[in-house]
Amino acid sequence: MRHRKDHRRLGRKREHRAALLRNLVTALFQYERIETTVAKAKEARRLAERMITFGKQGDLAARRHVTRFVMKPEIVAKLFSTIAPWYTERKGGYTRIVRIGHRHGDAGETAYLELVKTVEQKEQERERRQAAAEAKALAQADGKADKKKKAESEEEAEAVAEERPKRGKKKEAAGVGGGGGAKPRRGPRKVGGS
Repeated sequence: MRHRKDHRRLGRKREHRAALLRNLVTALFQYERIETTVAKAKEARRLAERMITFGKQGDLAARRHVTRFVMKPEIVAKLFSTIAPWYTERKGGYTRIVRIGHRHGDAGETAYLELVKTVEQKEQERERRQAAAEAKALAQADGKADKKKKAESEEEAEAVAEERPKRGKKKEAAGVGGGGGAKPRRGPRKVGGS
């Protein structure tokens, strides 16, 4: 029987479990989508939705409550300024769990835990990703052109260096110094095995 069993223990002690869930919720607000196991996602969802509800309240007490739970101050600011306004008209269900299959190592069932977004937000995000991809492609094309110019300038520098007489050329022609050669042996010569 599972009477009055409120939450999953996740195979951890209380302190470790609390730290894990705090980290998961902080990462969810930071990246807006995280990959984890289904059990952890279900536990983190409970806490994340509570934090978003506090973010919608927006008062000082709510901010202090969230600050105690979320690990990074910049993520707290993002929650109150960016994430909470997305859900002003929504009464709950701010997150979604999408199952993605089993992990290779231990066959644990994994899932994405993500913030629910409107169609307009998804469209803006897609446009932002496309613009970033185009900028990256343009930068790579410029990088290739720069590499060609650099290679040409190196070839010219080598050609100029070949035209100039090298230092010590007379000595090399005479067979004196400059070449280095084998170093003189120090100590007795070793003969035999071992």
